[in-house]
Amino acid sequence: MPFADLSTGARLHYEDLGSGEPIIMIHGLLGTAHADLGHVMDWLSADYRVLGLTLRGYGESTPKPRDFPPDFYRRDTDDVLAFMDALGLQKAHIMGYSDGGEVALMAPGLQPERFLSASSWGAVGYFGPEVRPVVQSLYPPTWVTEEEKARHGITQIEPIILQWIQSMKMTIDSGGDVSISLAHNITCPLLLMLGDQDTLNPEAYGRTFIEKIPHGKLVMFKCGHAVHNLQWETFQKVVGDFLKRR
Repeated sequence: MPFADLSTGARLHYEDLGSGEPIIMIHGLLGTAHADLGHVMDWLSADYRVLGLTLRGYGESTPKPRDFPPDFYRRDTDDVLAFMDALGLQKAHIMGYSDGGEVALMAPGLQPERFLSASSWGAVGYFGPEVRPVVQSLYPPTWVTEEEKARHGITQIEPIILQWIQSMKMTIDSGGDVSISLAHNITCPLLLMLGDQDTLNPEAYGRTFIEKIPHGKLVMFKCGHAVHNLQWETFQKVVGDFLKRR
């Protein structure tokens, strides 16, 4: 698999599948492109060039260790935009899941002219006070598997997850804005997908985001956070139709 050395100082491992219009895909917390989105990339690569990024500090991407300063969403977004520069991509589709979904919402808000479409699930561009208890419930991180730790070369998971939680709480306490203040800049079609049981990303937050952009659509799924895993067939139909009709 190739690597891209970026102007931001990151070196990102990525997968490059298929051909056609490029789709940049971004994974979630403690994931990699292959671990989180492998089946999605395989499916889309029949019709598109799929570029699955593994964000800095995860998997084989550097610098390590992965950390979570208060602006980590912006840092990851800057990496994605620098990745496009490194590969000479003037325009692309962008898709992201969970933390990667936040990046997929932020990127077209910062550089709207570069995106053909944006698709995001498990992300809403805003963290309000209602989700503070959900964020705090992720500590202690007994939910993290040994496989996940090994994938990223992590020996002590507690300080990493605690740093993520602290950054989330700082965002909540400072008004909650991740990318909702940029939403009005988005000019490409945007598909936002949420599970109705996703306690970290309430439907009301998603509707607030969609209302701020001219070509946005919210689709709700009867499931939890990982809609691409929990409602795979419906996810395929929704995403496939969106990409064809954009």
